[in-house]
Amino acid sequence: MRLAGRYHERMRPEASSQVNRRALRPVDLAREAGVSTQQIRNYADAGILPPAERTAAGYRRFDTRHREALLAYRALAKGYGWEAARSIMLAVHDGDLMGALALVDACHAALHQQRLALRATGEALEAVAGQDPGGPAAPQSALRIGEVAALLGVRTSALRVWEASGLLTPQREPGTGYRWYGPAEVRDARMIHMLRQGRYPLARIGDVLDGLRRTGSTEALRAALSERGAALAATAIAMLEGSARLHDYVAGARRQA
Repeated sequence: MRLAGRYHERMRPEASSQVNRRALRPVDLAREAGVSTQQIRNYADAGILPPAERTAAGYRRFDTRHREALLAYRALAKGYGWEAARSIMLAVHDGDLMGALALVDACHAALHQQRLALRATGEALEAVAGQDPGGPAAPQSALRIGEVAALLGVRTSALRVWEASGLLTPQREPGTGYRWYGPAEVRDARMIHMLRQGRYPLARIGDVLDGLRRTGSTEALRAALSERGAALAATAIAMLEGSARLHDYVAGARRQA
């Protein structure tokens, strides 16, 4: 499907006269989207909106097609992100509908992988949280920062950031000041690493560790996982809404061709 060619056809007076389109000013589009008129011009220049006719004075002539493109882009951005939404709209306006659909599919696949990762992370975190820091699976001696970093597959700078945030409290060797991580610190470092991979902020991780250290409770951990699951569900719903807007826009362009 080559939408771009059809857009150029619609720019001809005889083609435009066949379709009932209401003329819109940049300010009309801006008000509906809650952005500035300059942002509307930027969208047009970037190809996010379809090509627009110009008056003899050089002003763009927008119509309902541009309104639908604008709403589709803004709806897509809520679920797919601004960059993905931009790429999808550019593909549509380049006439590459299959490419646009491939981008949509890739975003849905990425969301599915995040959901699978969340489930796996939750199971792993529950297992780590339930471990006895001094049990047979734990290191039998204190480890230095480089050894812990190698064990987790992170940089030593990450461990220092976690320490500066109050999430880790390694012991210090008298005299040298070298960090030593006992079994409890290694366990906590594992949990921090897994939660960071799940995109949890450091402050939220602190709540999880505080509850575990004080009472051995994993309630805060379960709450954090539940929040992440709810966020993924909200993204999925936003994707559906964006896909519906994209469908309406593409279908409308085909009908008007």
